[in-house]
Amino acid sequence: MNTDNLSALAVGIGVVALITGFGVYFNNPSLNTAASGQQGNFIPSEVAQENGTVTKVQIDKSKFKKATELARVSGYINTEPLTLADLKGKVVLVDFWTYSCINCIRTIPYLNAWHEKYADKGLVIVGVHTPEFEFEKDYHNVKAAVEKFGIQYPVAQDNERGTWSAYENRYCPRKYLVDNEGYIRYDHIGEGAYAETEKVIQSLLAERAASAGEIVNIDGSVSSPDSAQSVDFTKIRTPELYFGYDFARAQLGNAQGFDPGQVVDYVMPEGTLLPPNTIYRSGQWKNNPDHMELQAEAGKIVLTYNAKSVNIVAGGQGELHISEDGQQLTGDSRGTDVSDTGRVDVDGQRLYNLAMHEDYGAHKIVINAIGKGFQIYTFTFG
Repeated sequence: MNTDNLSALAVGIGVVALITGFGVYFNNPSLNTAASGQQGNFIPSEVAQENGTVTKVQIDKSKFKKATELARVSGYINTEPLTLADLKGKVVLVDFWTYSCINCIRTIPYLNAWHEKYADKGLVIVGVHTPEFEFEKDYHNVKAAVEKFGIQYPVAQDNERGTWSAYENRYCPRKYLVDNEGYIRYDHIGEGAYAETEKVIQSLLAERAASAGEIVNIDGSVSSPDSAQSVDFTKIRTPELYFGYDFARAQLGNAQGFDPGQVVDYVMPEGTLLPPNTIYRSGQWKNNPDHMELQAEAGKIVLTYNAKSVNIVAGGQGELHISEDGQQLTGDSRGTDVSDTGRVDVDGQRLYNLAMHEDYGAHKIVINAIGKGFQIYTFTFG
């Protein structure tokens, strides 16, 4: 990512560095590897220190917007109802996310690390959970995901997209950093730029302490969570692929195509080399706005993709038998949700990791689904 590096923050009060650039990301490799950042200028505050106490902080904030208040929140997790006004005087990180989004999931280890490292220094992270799919509106689903991912900071359910709309947001994940006076000082779209983001957190915490005439002890190091996954988007050749007719950006490979609201008996082409990055299926599937649902006891999905890992968002009921490149998917390449016999038990509406390879490359994955009522929403990649 082409962004300026922020200078390290010394112990105590340092120069406040601010990035005003933006990362650009959607779950599409070509977008992520395009101009993913606009370099901003550092805006130093003027800090005077006497006898170990900061006496003034001056910065022109006329160019910055005030953070918009949370709007039409339908529920809260890890907190009582709260507003940004309640958090005035804190540094607030507003994080738009949703629990089945692989890009959001990969940012969570950093958010958890920042919460643990800076919560007692004045940082409050507010996760604004804005659902993409209908099942992500369910409070119990979101609460289970929060517990699974070890999230301890407040989460607000944005089921009506009230806060999303108030921020005029179009991306997920997206992080806004709000200073102690309520101004948005940093905005990052998508994954990555973790070190840069953390440096801004440190700077804003230092500025907050300075405005109160206090000293904040921040060592300037950046977090590197053990559970974090690195992704090279320049090497992913397959974009996110949706199964719902309202969400799909590309046609199905089957000649039958989409048929909104109808049950379609899909037939797999025979004797034909299947083009990459195109979903093929066989069996009876009902076409729904955001997913397809298996209407028979068995069905098949085939995809040739080019990436390091592959996931599906799925739900309903059933079991999946996974093979790849003509062999049962076992050993080191099987995903975290695949048993050593190549089986996935669908136990809820969530993201399932099917394959995880050591390097990026092309593979043909076959999902044999057993169980009427199995639902599939999307393929995502890493």
